[in-house]
Amino acid sequence: MLQKFFFLILSLIFITKCISTESDLEPVGPIPNKHQSAWQELEYYAFIHFNMNTFTNKEWGYGDEKPSQFNPTELDTQQWARVVKEAGMKGIIITAKHHDGFCLWPSKFTEHSVKNSPWKMGKGDLIRDLSKACKEYGLKFGVYLSPWDRNHPSYGKSEYITYFRNQLRELLTEYGEIFEVWFDGANGGDGFYGGANEERRVDKKMYYDWPKTIELVRSLQPQAVVFSDAGPDIRWVGNEKGYANETTWSPIYRDSVFAGMPDFQRFASGQENGTHWVPTETDVSIRPGWYYHPEQDDQVKSLSKLVDIYYNSVGLNSSLLLNLPVDNRGLIHENEVKNLKALADYLNTTFSYNYSKGQKVKTSSTYKGYDNSALIDDDKKTYWASDINDQNPTIEIHLDNPVRVNTFMIQEYLPMGQRIKSFYFEVFTGGNWEKVYEGSTIGNKRLIRFKTQTIERARFTVNDKKAQIVISNIGLYRAKDLDY
Repeated sequence: MLQKFFFLILSLIFITKCISTESDLEPVGPIPNKHQSAWQELEYYAFIHFNMNTFTNKEWGYGDEKPSQFNPTELDTQQWARVVKEAGMKGIIITAKHHDGFCLWPSKFTEHSVKNSPWKMGKGDLIRDLSKACKEYGLKFGVYLSPWDRNHPSYGKSEYITYFRNQLRELLTEYGEIFEVWFDGANGGDGFYGGANEERRVDKKMYYDWPKTIELVRSLQPQAVVFSDAGPDIRWVGNEKGYANETTWSPIYRDSVFAGMPDFQRFASGQENGTHWVPTETDVSIRPGWYYHPEQDDQVKSLSKLVDIYYNSVGLNSSLLLNLPVDNRGLIHENEVKNLKALADYLNTTFSYNYSKGQKVKTSSTYKGYDNSALIDDDKKTYWASDINDQNPTIEIHLDNPVRVNTFMIQEYLPMGQRIKSFYFEVFTGGNWEKVYEGSTIGNKRLIRFKTQTIERARFTVNDKKAQIVISNIGLYRAKDLDY
């Protein structure tokens, strides 16, 4: 009996060791905090540009517009939330105030808001309506507040910062939980400024005293991630085309960038040995403009273009913030709805079945019992690690039967840091290995597209790394062929 007891204890120790996680491994470089990790799992969510510019047919208002010009006739935030949900997106960020200074909520600190518009006879609050709609449809809710205000007479002076923070406090205390606060990098220039009609420039690095503003966000919405060109939680991808960089490091030297800096592109790829975890967000509009312009109704991005953007944002260690310019009725236009549905159908069909599930996975090494079965269990919290001395770790999928595929997915386990510096991917068909892709970083997710073909095996090989690799998930998929 005693012998059986000791055997049971030893077995439990062995099992515990095999399923152990962080205790046996040390992170490499900076890692995401829990709020960044939660944000990273969203991957795809909506930007909505709807404000005064929608009714003046402009991209940037001058600040001299009248509240009476804001008058949507069919505004329906329920429609917005429904469309976004059906598109497979996980949240909505709304332009609560753009550069012209007009507020979509009845701010106590300005008359330049919906409270003086004909919409709902001045009793409307679009931010409240959208917050409720997001909650009803299970979507995250975020706010964009422009630091630049071309309407306010004190912009450029210290008192404007008090005004700006007062409005931020309203947005962060009156509308429920916020998942992301978005600060634009456009700051300073010509404007109305209460009738001054002049150009005002500010020191973009110092004027806003960003540390105190960030502290305010942390105190009011501690779970919210803050976006700006430089972070501190999420940074700009460096363009508005929808494409992340082939090399995308989440770490960055935070002090090397700031919002609105003129040469930001030098740092868009991040830095391999960066000091802080500040991953990228890829923002792009589904139309040429960010705001609705009727002349662009026939210029909504096609399915093939949207798919290309998805693979080059979500599939390149970034998150996709896709802008929907709500029209002057107050609705997401029919053309957007059609193409968003087509994209959702495409992605659902593509990723609904992982051909590597249940197949034999062979790895070049395994570190301390981190079994490679974790690679195909669809659990982001489990992972496989290569041995410390394995210089070129490989993951090989052996298929029971040949399958016709064209997409490979791989994810690093981010709580252990971003480790892979370069890799290549091969498929085995017709008795030969064929290299179909070479790349650099992985991070949260890498999607590799290759020519549709019938394969018997697939192999991922690391060329260079910062440390032993730690992978949470892999997958083989077949996407519908599109004419690009």
